[in-house]
Amino acid sequence: MPVVYEIDRARAIIRTRCVGDVSFEEVIGHFHTLESDPACPSLLDVLLDLSDMTSLPDAGDLREVSSHMEKVCKRVRFGACAIVAPRTVLFGLLRMFEVFAEERFRTTRVFREIGEAEAWLLDRLTPTV
Repeated sequence: MPVVYEIDRARAIIRTRCVGDVSFEEVIGHFHTLESDPACPSLLDVLLDLSDMTSLPDAGDLREVSSHMEKVCKRVRFGACAIVAPRTVLFGLLRMFEVFAEERFRTTRVFREIGEAEAWLLDRLTPTV
């Protein structure tokens, strides 16, 4: 499956990886899966790793994904979001996504390397009250 995730319940972080040629429908399917996952807490920080993704979304898809997140936000709220996008064109596209999704996350930032993204995210973990 091109979109896989693992939830670290102790830290309330979802680590999502997109691998290979990922379609818009597969991304939306990921949100549907997450909505119905009984292990998903109501508040999550996000590490989105696109290092192994070979496809490129277009701006319309990114805007649509952000809009679709509103439905998921009824089930789970998102805190900080660190996105790993090493390829230059993908990095630029995901910077646009930051703008589209600014109301869906407390804070978002795009990185080129996983280590930097993880460190930034751990510094900004949403308190679980």
